[in-house]
Amino acid sequence: MASIFESGWQYLITHFSDFQLACLGSFFLHESVFFLSGLPFVWIERAGWLSKYKIQAKNNSPEAQDKCIVRLLLYHFGVNLPVMIFSYPVFRYMGMQSSLPLPSWNIILTQIMFYFILEDFIFYWGHRILHTKWLYKHIHSVHHEYATPFGLTSEYAHPAEILFLGFATIVGPAITGPHLITLWLWMVVRVLETVEAHCGYHFPWSPSNFLPLYGGSDFHDYHHRLLYTKSGNYSSTFTYMDRIFGTDVGYRKLKALKSREFEDSYEQKKQ
Repeated sequence: MASIFESGWQYLITHFSDFQLACLGSFFLHESVFFLSGLPFVWIERAGWLSKYKIQAKNNSPEAQDKCIVRLLLYHFGVNLPVMIFSYPVFRYMGMQSSLPLPSWNIILTQIMFYFILEDFIFYWGHRILHTKWLYKHIHSVHHEYATPFGLTSEYAHPAEILFLGFATIVGPAITGPHLITLWLWMVVRVLETVEAHCGYHFPWSPSNFLPLYGGSDFHDYHHRLLYTKSGNYSSTFTYMDRIFGTDVGYRKLKALKSREFEDSYEQKKQ
């Protein structure tokens, strides 16, 4: 399997330059993973499928969903792609490479774990700052236009916010200068995580049911449906920053209340 994978990588580095792979290849990979993972939630919501797993009863109109998709394409080509192109020299300077041999899984997983920890810390404080009155009104309110989020709304934001919070995602790789395959895997995992957190559905197979401290859709959906001054739940992937600084108190109280109501209902049915 490893030899097949390395043969495929050899084909890429033989036929494409480092710049093409790091910039255009990364952009193509991001767009593919983002829309392939996010669009199904648009269709599921429109069709009314799996409604028993939907967190909020309210649905987005097709017009609102289409508006999101059009704006996303503008933002991705007008902001994301130029950022990838202009940040390429920084990554190269810090040691990013695409040549063989590929890094070991130990190195890849260690670096990605570091990226998660650093991204969670920076994102939490950046997100919390965006919920101050002026920044929310002029910048972050764009992302909160969708009080009932769906997968694609994860990247629907003001261009200034894309740059501001996007820094949290790229600073780890910029520091470590990883192999391009590590950068791509980090991008894929991060995109899938943020789409899941905004999908609007909590399934029995949702990662938050299995991974300790993982936020996920239920955790972040609470953040979207409350007033900006009282929302809390500012964390990105894992929730320890909210727990440490007490910004998830409202969410935990609501979960405890729902749990007691469920237990009371269950006891009444047994009687």
